[in-house]
Amino acid sequence: MKHFRLALVRQKYRPDGGAERFVARALEALEGEDLDLNVITREWLGETNPNWHIHLCDPIKWGRVSRERGFANAARQIWQREKYDIVQSHERIAGCDIYRAGDGVHRHWLLQRSRLLPQWRRQLLMADRFHRYVMRAEQEMYAAPELKAVICNAQMVKKQIMADFGLAEEKISVIYNAIDNQKFLPAAESLRHQLRQQFHIPQTAHCMIFVGSGFERKGLEAAIRATALTESMLLVVGQDKDEKRYRALANTLGCVDRVRFAGVQKHTLPFYQAADALLLPTLYDPFPNVILEAMSCGLPVITSTTCGGSEFIVQGENGFVCDALDVKTLAESIRALPTSLFDSGMSLAARTRIMKETPARLSEQLIDLYKRILD
Repeated sequence: MKHFRLALVRQKYRPDGGAERFVARALEALEGEDLDLNVITREWLGETNPNWHIHLCDPIKWGRVSRERGFANAARQIWQREKYDIVQSHERIAGCDIYRAGDGVHRHWLLQRSRLLPQWRRQLLMADRFHRYVMRAEQEMYAAPELKAVICNAQMVKKQIMADFGLAEEKISVIYNAIDNQKFLPAAESLRHQLRQQFHIPQTAHCMIFVGSGFERKGLEAAIRATALTESMLLVVGQDKDEKRYRALANTLGCVDRVRFAGVQKHTLPFYQAADALLLPTLYDPFPNVILEAMSCGLPVITSTTCGGSEFIVQGENGFVCDALDVKTLAESIRALPTSLFDSGMSLAARTRIMKETPARLSEQLIDLYKRILD
């Protein structure tokens, strides 16, 4: 491939974010190629690499709309000045060559979120100034003549973009996130025993794990309500400013002794290895990395129809899929899981499904896309 200059745009780069991990893996995967790697960001919290050029642009902001608009204008000025061969944006900014729709379609997220709200608050949500700005920015970006390709991390998002913005199917590539299946490994029985002792999880307990920050969106309330209807435990890894409310809910439902809050963890692997399954009834999520991580560790997955990760689930084979708010079916799914993870067909089927989603495959798909654009 001929030498070319690539710019990746992400407003705030923090290593634990899903989009950021895609950027990091893409950068690592592309490092061997003959290209000049650039990242345009407001704030870089990741590790530095001498081969990556980090362009910080942090214009003054007075609120959410000002923050989005200011960064969009500043980032666009940088890439227009630098004249990169390809600009791949992970933010809704008109004028990029490639947009990665890692956050899905904003209107669809609002529609799912509105299911939790009374009628009067639903109308306020859709009329909110910030949400209107995001939807308008999305519309302008998809309509911009510069846009050559869109990367989706799920078929669900591809269908929504085609329906809402009239984009041609050939303009959209579904490229699933990569997973390091040699790092995220199922635990041997001795390690699992040790981890359960460390995390104070009874050895015989059936333990679900919930991983994600932003508990409302990720569906923690439904997860706790479903857990209350079973005898299983729920290990919550992540943070939210409203954590007290979720602790109080578990207390009200009489399952507070079976719901453990572990907070944000830099290394999630030991927590997966101590668990029996992932429970993630997310309201709207294009494709959370935690699904790949859990499956790589041999965990069956229970997730929702509005999660792109459900595309990797075969009902009853490596997990279960139902509506995000269907607590009764979530509880039935928990009860239908194998009591022992070891040597269970579900565990093997979960890990087998993700084995081909490697960083090498992601690199191959990206290089192929860039070649088509450069040609």
